[in-house]
Amino acid sequence: MFMKPFQAQTYALFRIVVGLLFFLHGTQKILGFPPSEMSGAPAFITYGAGGIELIAGFMIMIGLFTPWAAFLSSGLMAVAYWMAHGLNGLTPLENGGELAALYCFVFLFIASRGSGIWSVDALRGAEEVPMAVGSRA
Repeated sequence: MFMKPFQAQTYALFRIVVGLLFFLHGTQKILGFPPSEMSGAPAFITYGAGGIELIAGFMIMIGLFTPWAAFLSSGLMAVAYWMAHGLNGLTPLENGGELAALYCFVFLFIASRGSGIWSVDALRGAEEVPMAVGSRA
């Protein structure tokens, strides 16, 4: 596997980008940026889900309490899937819920893997960060 020496860095980039994208969903709901066509959503979705997306997305992006933030986000996406999509068709491709389903399992993976390198948790010593492949202790 030619990318094996870069597993830690690739995972860090993955966590940062996923956190940023989720954070932007929160800024869209709470702050109205970037502008959206979404209107008329109930307040609990706008502020409840949007607040979790904003705060947990930022925490995942910077790597602060990442397992907990990702686990909460995974649950939010599972609920979002069933509320908005799950009853509208058998599969996510039919009901338009593939993004919610994908986010749900991506966050479950991040919750199980932790913050990794390039994270606040690693800086504060709250998480054991694996050494890069091929490095010596």
